[in-house]
Amino acid sequence: MAKVAFIGLGVMGYPMAGHLKTRGGHDVTVFNRTAAKAERWAREFSGLHAATPREACEGADFVFTCVGNDDDLRSVVLGEDGAFSGMKKGAILIDNTTASAEVARELDAAARERGLRFLDAPVSGGQAGAENGVLTVMAGGEEAAFAEAKPVIETYARMVGLMGPAGSGQLTKMMNQICIAGVVQGLSEAIHFGKCAGLDISKVVEVISKGAAGSWQMENRHKTMDKGEYDHGFAVEWMRKDLGFCLAEARRNGAVLPVTALVDQFYGEVEALGGRRWDTSALLARLEAFSKR
Repeated sequence: MAKVAFIGLGVMGYPMAGHLKTRGGHDVTVFNRTAAKAERWAREFSGLHAATPREACEGADFVFTCVGNDDDLRSVVLGEDGAFSGMKKGAILIDNTTASAEVARELDAAARERGLRFLDAPVSGGQAGAENGVLTVMAGGEEAAFAEAKPVIETYARMVGLMGPAGSGQLTKMMNQICIAGVVQGLSEAIHFGKCAGLDISKVVEVISKGAAGSWQMENRHKTMDKGEYDHGFAVEWMRKDLGFCLAEARRNGAVLPVTALVDQFYGEVEALGGRRWDTSALLARLEAFSKR
């Protein structure tokens, strides 16, 4: 059993922290900006909650963060009441936020200056993956820190891999999101085409999902897409944040991402339709809206 702190109890962090307590049997203290949610988590999982990140991290062997973006991450890690101020020498901060590779490198350097260790470890698998404890975790950092943290991370994950030095986890997550963006756009166009052609989408998907066209998105989203239901899953605004990181990093490293840039533009149009919080599969809603014009 380790002493663990978890900062950020959103739709992902709340169940992840729960697995650390129930599956891992760790001594878990949580912090959340909305204190009522931290109090509720503590009651549900018989854990502890703290008033600041610093207090939550005092004496912790491992500190997990799962917040919204780069600025949120800096606000809970740095500063007088930040996590780094409360962590003991040699402790490891594992950041599960999907953020930029730049902030990962920044926090890694800041951790080293304080005698701490840092892993950027964004996750894939969505809310369902977090609740079921079957996330994929892609980490960046030193091998020794990763080896120590991996058994703890595995309480909420089915795949945990070290991708390289600090920032490599975030770069890997960017690749993940680039792949998803292209697949969802292709699936949206296929379903749109099939509906316009008068085909039964369920029957078509039953066949083509078993061949080369098959994907997680096809298996898990075609039914709700066919019904025009998007009030679930990974929000469009979150995907746009992630694709923004991809495009910014591509400008730095020279990568050419024409499809990613185009899909990001399409998601902007979905937002204009009122779909900021719709699932990413709402790219189909954009096609249907334009076809009616």
